[in-house]
Amino acid sequence: MIVRSLDDINGTDADVVTENWRSRRIVLARDGVGFSFHETVLYAGTETSMWYANHIELVHCIEGEAEVTNDETGETFLITPGTLYLLNGHERHTVRPKTDFRVLCVFTPPVTGREVHDENGSYPLLTEDATDTD
Repeated sequence: MIVRSLDDINGTDADVVTENWRSRRIVLARDGVGFSFHETVLYAGTETSMWYANHIELVHCIEGEAEVTNDETGETFLITPGTLYLLNGHERHTVRPKTDFRVLCVFTPPVTGREVHDENGSYPLLTEDATDTD
């Protein structure tokens, strides 16, 4: 059994802060459970374009609101607490938080925690031994 709190993550290498967001990676590939789980806050007034070419991501909003645009179809959705979106087709998408937007995210395959978005907004597919498999 794994028991962790956000206090266990704060200030570690699993607490990733950028100009647009902060992501606390609570469960990672090294935990060996087949998915990773993160709490992420995207900051109000920012715009982040992403494309998870190598991962499926589920995003469940627990606080705030944001517009999410499917960049492939042009569809835009208002995401509010209790709403989720699932990138089951590896969709390129853009998130525009109207307020600080707090979400719980599940990735499969799991991320290692070392990933950073590349020039396409994508994470490389890394294994726990830091080998890039793309």
